[in-house]
Amino acid sequence: METNQNYVDDFRPEYRGEYVSRVFRTREEADAAYERLREKGYSDDEINVMMSDATRDRYFTRTHNETELGNKVAENAGKGSLIGGGIGAVVGAIAAIGTSVLIPGLGLVVAGPLAAALAGAGAGGVAGGLIGALTGAGVPEDEAKRYKRDIEEGGIYVGFRPRTEDDARYAYDEWYS
Repeated sequence: METNQNYVDDFRPEYRGEYVSRVFRTREEADAAYERLREKGYSDDEINVMMSDATRDRYFTRTHNETELGNKVAENAGKGSLIGGGIGAVVGAIAAIGTSVLIPGLGLVVAGPLAAALAGAGAGGVAGGLIGALTGAGVPEDEAKRYKRDIEEGGIYVGFRPRTEDDARYAYDEWYS
């Protein structure tokens, strides 16, 4: 699917202190967001990252591992769990960010707390499962539908549950400035 270069640039959701998320247009933007959360003390298991399988292949290969996230992806190739046997080993895109899951049918790679929620949805309810997992995390349904489309169009989703109001405000202001 061709990436729409404006799909995330014109969207600024309403501020929510309980969960902050965004779909980034480039790997560099997603890496920067991820690395800033790690600098603030968030663990891999607290950061949700989602992307399409095609996006993983485009951005997270051994030739693109200059950042902490990229290095972890390359180091952890093949780790994670696989839903719907017969697809082959998960190539480790975002595997270092906790448990990663490749969901067949949607071609979605997920890491972080949302991986378990989507794994529970199974291959049969993938599309609804993604929206349900996002709304369960605190993303309004209309925003979750937009994120689903943006991920399918090549974006990289990053989201987390802030520990403090300051962390929430900082991430929101940095991600949507």
